[in-house]
Amino acid sequence: MTKKMYRNITMISFIIGFMLAVQYNTVQSPAERNTVDIWEIRQQLSVEQERHSELLTAISDLSETVSKYEDAEFNNPEILLEQTVNNLKERAGILPISGPGLTLSIEPSQELMDFGYEIKPVSPELLIRLVNDLYRSNAHAIEIDDKRLTYNTAIRDINGQTTINSEPIGETNIEINVITPTYEQAEKLKNHLLASSFQDEFYIDNLVLTIHEAEKNVRINSVVTVQKSNYLTEK
Repeated sequence: MTKKMYRNITMISFIIGFMLAVQYNTVQSPAERNTVDIWEIRQQLSVEQERHSELLTAISDLSETVSKYEDAEFNNPEILLEQTVNNLKERAGILPISGPGLTLSIEPSQELMDFGYEIKPVSPELLIRLVNDLYRSNAHAIEIDDKRLTYNTAIRDINGQTTINSEPIGETNIEINVITPTYEQAEKLKNHLLASSFQDEFYIDNLVLTIHEAEKNVRINSVVTVQKSNYLTEK
């Protein structure tokens, strides 16, 4: 009888311990999963809030333009139309542009050159990653080595040279000018680049990426060549 009682107590204790362990895991595991899910949701929400802010800014700019046209309806709308066309040309890269932003410099590592390391030009892949990150950080206009970038700019390797729209860029001392919508966004972009891994990635290629201070007036003089057709005619 005593052995049977001990056996029953042992089985009951085992069952209770097993149930407690299952309950503990059930309580603990979801907390970890929920933490990860909440963090991912917060990141997605932050991205959507940035997009929402950009859309509100665009709507505000368009509403302001419409108000100007309504106010100028009986005065001189030709001047306002010309301003709108010039603004569109600036965005398309046909006209020079200036505004708040910052300048980046890419130079060979002097200390590595002194020790005889081979210095190769910046690779198209690394340059494309940098450009994409600049655009994601609200860069309004970008110029690399006096070459203006647009939505259809091609950065690629041609015969061992990094080119922008089939034009080779310099192998050393490359300057990148970036214009942002506001000075505050230029400051934010500078801090973002300093916190990123780009400087380390350039140093792996024996290059030094210098991120200069944000400025209130950065000018991009280079413009995009407008392609003209000699065969199409208006009807």
